[in-house]
Amino acid sequence: MEKLSLKDFPDSQKLTTKRSSFLESKALPNRPFVQQRNQYAVCMIKEDRCIAEFVAIMDVVERLPVYKYRRAILYLVERHATTIVVGETGSGKSTQIPQYLKEAGWAEGGRLIGCTQPRRLAVQTVASRVAEEIGVRLGDEVGYTIRFEDQTNPGTTMIKFLTDGVLIREMMEDPLLTKYSVIMVDEAHERSISTDMLLGLLKKIQRRRPDLRLIISSATIEARSMSTFFNIRRKNSMVESADRLPNPEPAILSVEGKGYTVEIHYVEEPVSDYLQAAVNTVLIVHEKEPPGDILVFLTGQDDIDAAVKMLNEEIQHRGRHYLGLLILPLYSGLPRGDQDLIFTPTSKGKRKVVLSTNIAETSLTLEGVVYVLDSGFSKQKCYNPISDIESLVVAPISKASARQRAGRAGRVRPGKCFRLYTEEYYLKEMQPEGIPEMQRSNLVSCIIQLKALGIDNILGFDWPASPSPEAMIRALEVLYSLGILDDDAKLTVPLGFQVAEMPLDPMISIMILSANNFGCSDEILTIAAFLSVQSVWVSMRGVKKEFDEAKLRFAAAEGDHVTFLNIYKGFHQSGKSSQWCYKNFLNHQALKKVIDIREQLVRITKRFGLPLTSCDRDMEAVRKAVIAGAFANACHLEEYSQNGMYKTIRTSQEVYIHPSSVLFRVNPKWVIYQSLVSTDKHYMRNVIAIEPSWLTEAAPHFYQFRTPNPVLH
Repeated sequence: MEKLSLKDFPDSQKLTTKRSSFLESKALPNRPFVQQRNQYAVCMIKEDRCIAEFVAIMDVVERLPVYKYRRAILYLVERHATTIVVGETGSGKSTQIPQYLKEAGWAEGGRLIGCTQPRRLAVQTVASRVAEEIGVRLGDEVGYTIRFEDQTNPGTTMIKFLTDGVLIREMMEDPLLTKYSVIMVDEAHERSISTDMLLGLLKKIQRRRPDLRLIISSATIEARSMSTFFNIRRKNSMVESADRLPNPEPAILSVEGKGYTVEIHYVEEPVSDYLQAAVNTVLIVHEKEPPGDILVFLTGQDDIDAAVKMLNEEIQHRGRHYLGLLILPLYSGLPRGDQDLIFTPTSKGKRKVVLSTNIAETSLTLEGVVYVLDSGFSKQKCYNPISDIESLVVAPISKASARQRAGRAGRVRPGKCFRLYTEEYYLKEMQPEGIPEMQRSNLVSCIIQLKALGIDNILGFDWPASPSPEAMIRALEVLYSLGILDDDAKLTVPLGFQVAEMPLDPMISIMILSANNFGCSDEILTIAAFLSVQSVWVSMRGVKKEFDEAKLRFAAAEGDHVTFLNIYKGFHQSGKSSQWCYKNFLNHQALKKVIDIREQLVRITKRFGLPLTSCDRDMEAVRKAVIAGAFANACHLEEYSQNGMYKTIRTSQEVYIHPSSVLFRVNPKWVIYQSLVSTDKHYMRNVIAIEPSWLTEAAPHFYQFRTPNPVLH
């Protein structure tokens, strides 16, 4: 393994390739951005933009730690098939490395430089920043693709940002990713299920495409284990051309660029309520510390909304000195306009308080942050293959995450990190690293994608972290029960391949494909689009009665799925009015997204040759189509239950209808749910009432009818 530092790359070093001569040419003197500055300045003059603004951007760029490693990075990418770049968040890896590659000619001849991120918000913000720095319109030379949104221009786009999952989907049409010359997997240390799956697939692709360059970029990843994983031995057939191929042994480059010092403060005693402790600490920091924005790490949207409410109430009570606090939430489902507020420079005399999930831990850089408050918790997926329940649970973070969070405070000047846990807990009890998502997730979608890519030996697939056999077996059982896999565990034709092509949960895909049998594909496509967004409701503080009345205006006795149809109809009748949404406590951006998703799903079904049919007002047909995909999620209300307790038919798990459902407190005898969320109880989300006889009609291979209840085969 080759591990290199900056001293290994003197400016006088000569390389032999076309790209190397580009590096050494007069077009790129000691300051590589000189020519680019001039070109961009002309562009900005044409657009009547301020040249000083661009010069300021370039001054910031040249102060980034990664800047002095530019030549080293390009040298390693030229010589090695895989380059592992380790550097702190904020060092400029995500925004600068793709630009260096483009300047060096890796996007010539219509090829693409791909850069993946584990989160959609990071894809959008990084792509926007790079487009701004280069001086192009987002979607042209620099673009991005996330699920249900493509901001690229084939033939024009050179640098493409995308989520790990989207790149995996691209492999279904182009298994060897022939359009790409370099793929950079950014934030690899987050170890999402898509990231681990992508790393395994890229390793397979490299065996067939030794010319493909990979850059694995991370803040805290264990570089040696990743290097071992990607150390691919060439086959004998390649020996003859070995001199023309890159070295298969990965190189590791550490981007060293120490930020400002960060003082770490701990609580003396464990806190009983981290949310209240976080709010109190924000107020103390604002009162006693010099100017500088505050970043607070909380667990999820519910916590963030509660903290926003608590802080705004405190600001109202405490008077004038606190009016300078700007309270801003940050989580993945946030509308784009609200996201932009996070990155807007703070006005003089103001102080931003950004209340964030762990999305701000690594994926985003917030320039004005000087103070960090670390609750010590995050929400993590946790899947039990025995009960088949995947939960989002609040869990303690690892030391690696704690270091990442603290590092956010030292970007612009010396900062402080206030940890809402004791030093003893950090030193003695906190785990060094987190558990990869692959080892705590439902693998259904993962396995169907691998099958679609022709990887039938799932158990023999080369994973960076192997999932549990129990989770594998459970996923195979689910796919078999849905008719997606046959007796030989291969994708069925055409159903299995059609499901794999849809960017949806397989149960929802089956629901769409079955809808034609019931003559309600028009309605089911609408429902599927609603199920693909987080929530269309906006819950406002202090107006619970009005909010409940608004939900009742759309509520359908059949359940949430039919309620979605009522909302969709009302939104269209209003002319897609934002004012109508405001009056009805509905998220205008979310409903616009629903329409966009639905249009894409219509195009997919047309490509499959499926007609668009409507059942008009026959909601029994709609409910039967829902059952076709979600029959395994059937529940029965327990007899004499006083608190609305249901039991799942398959596992006899105690579950309850979520308070957000229109069927909350209605308690039909038989229901199907779309997903479970676990807090103090297991709650069913997106619930629809059914008749038990429909279960045996939809899935005779899964249920048999026995008085009084249907049971599993």
